[in-house]
Amino acid sequence: QVQLAESGGGLVQPGGSLRLSCAASLTIFSKLGMAWYRQAPGKQREWIATVFSGGSTNYVDFVKGRWTISRDTAKNTVYLQMNSLKPEDTAVYYCNTIIDGRDFWGQGTQVTVSS
Repeated sequence: QVQLAESGGGLVQPGGSLRLSCAASLTIFSKLGMAWYRQAPGKQREWIATVFSGGSTNYVDFVKGRWTISRDTAKNTVYLQMNSLKPEDTAVYYCNTIIDGRDFWGQGTQVTVSS
């Protein structure tokens, strides 16, 4: 059974940083691309970043230079380091992977950026 568990969200002031973690119960973790998405209130879920099995990464334009996705294969964990946070980054953040054409999601972690 595939389980993804996000953690690390919280309340942070504008300009602050957070690091999100996603622990995956996957024996094939090292072979999978892992992604982060977010969903703000009243908006559609949007893709943020992906780290591929080989370690290469891809980002949506509005987080480039601010955020970093990474993975620790030994810990079956993917991270999202978020710097220079803005109020518009407030959302629930989800971890995602695709196995055999099927999407798997975690339960999400709330990030609130507010003074």
